[in-house]
Amino acid sequence: MSRLEIILSAILLVSLLLNLGVFVYARAAITRLLSVSEELGDLNQMVNTFAAHLQAVYELETFYGDETLNALLQHAISFNEQLDTFEYIYSLTEEESFIDDEPATEEENNTPEA
Repeated sequence: MSRLEIILSAILLVSLLLNLGVFVYARAAITRLLSVSEELGDLNQMVNTFAAHLQAVYELETFYGDETLNALLQHAISFNEQLDTFEYIYSLTEEESFIDDEPATEEENNTPEA
C-alpha cells in the first residue's frame, strides 16, 4: 500500500465516522424535537379544555359576574393565546387526517370527476 492510499483510507475512515456521528446526533435531536412537539400539543389541548370548562362554569347563573372567576377566565384565555405562539412546534406532530375528516362542501360534492 502506498503512502497516498494510506492517507486516503484514513481520510475516508474519519469522514465516515464524522458522517455517522452527525447522523446519530441529528436523529436524536429530531426525536427530542418531536417529543417536545407532542407534549406542547397535549398542553395546548389541556389549556383549551380548561378554558372551555371555566367559561362554562362562569356562565352558570350561580357564578355569573363573579370577579374572581372572570379574572381566572381572562388569565386562561391569555395563557391559551400565549401557547398559540408555539403552534409551529406542536403542529409538527399533528396528524394531517383532521383535514380529511372535515365534511366536503357542496361545491366539492358537485364537481364532476375528470
